[in-house]
Amino acid sequence: GRETRLRVVLRVRPLTCTETQRGDRQVVHSLRDGTVHVSAARHDAIFGFSAVFDAGTSQEAVFEGSGMRQLVELAVDGFSCTVFAFGQTGSGKTYTLMGPLTQSDTQAASPSLLGLMQRSFACLLEQSQSHGSDLALSASYLEIYNEQVRDLLRPGPPCALPLRWSKTRGFYVENQLSVDFDSLEAIADLLLQALDTPPAGSQRRRTSAHALNRHSSRSHALLTIHVRSRAKEGVRGARASLSPPTQGPQPSACPSKQGMLCFVDLAGSERVKETGSSGELSVEANNINRSLLALGHCISLLAKSGGKRTHIPYRDSKLTRLLARSLGGSGITLMVACISPSSRCLSETLSTLHYASRARRVTTRP
Repeated sequence: GRETRLRVVLRVRPLTCTETQRGDRQVVHSLRDGTVHVSAARHDAIFGFSAVFDAGTSQEAVFEGSGMRQLVELAVDGFSCTVFAFGQTGSGKTYTLMGPLTQSDTQAASPSLLGLMQRSFACLLEQSQSHGSDLALSASYLEIYNEQVRDLLRPGPPCALPLRWSKTRGFYVENQLSVDFDSLEAIADLLLQALDTPPAGSQRRRTSAHALNRHSSRSHALLTIHVRSRAKEGVRGARASLSPPTQGPQPSACPSKQGMLCFVDLAGSERVKETGSSGELSVEANNINRSLLALGHCISLLAKSGGKRTHIPYRDSKLTRLLARSLGGSGITLMVACISPSSRCLSETLSTLHYASRARRVTTRP
């Protein structure tokens, strides 16, 4: 019940081969004690965060240094926890959360490259084993594409699901599928499928190529892991249920705690002039930017409110409605800001840094 600030960490990706060949300068330099220095013509500024990870930082170091392990433990203890990555398109958000996109059933990524998601799953399952059989784990996975909420686990063509609100549950997605799992392989199968198999999980998520990113996410994706304590006689197994996961287990399961761990992979902000987008890509970009602006507006107001009761326009977008609890409610939130050090990306990098700096002033009451 104590007030706590959002934890915000920064990750600076290395210059890409294209940027190096083009002659881009590196304008972002990490300093000690969680600070970065932006040095360019007419721009000289220092920003501070809970932690800063430079281009040479390993995936494991990001997991440990960001406080992700503690977030997993808090979810097991019954708290609602959220981690989300944001930044310009091509800044490394999906890589930070999921690792390289080349991994599949037939070509697994090196363990050293696994992202925050897979490392958190392994940590969750370790916690489950240490608790005996009294923890039940389930997952739901959705995307927000062109302001439509779509279930990425439901079989068949993606269809829009209604977003509801109630006094007891806040904003929630009606009829969202929830799938139980009890092994690392089971949850990995939900997220990663070979390209020549029927689409499921992340393979159904909308991505496209443009001038700045060959695998640009065209939607915001939210993967939610529900952690429920239950009696040892509870039934374990891989099954699917259409019941909203927030309704909790049946009385026979003797629940004592119900936590949540939500991973939010935001689509990157982008300028149509830079990406060369047109037609459908341009429409997608406009919807992405509108929802990110709504999120930034909510964060700015939350940072200014100082804990006072202030109207926050969560209803301005589907994204802000689903993140309302994480940002200004009773959740615990970790934000991972991802930026490029390239001089060509300076404007978007500064925007992300200012955005992240404001978020550090937001407080919640877990």
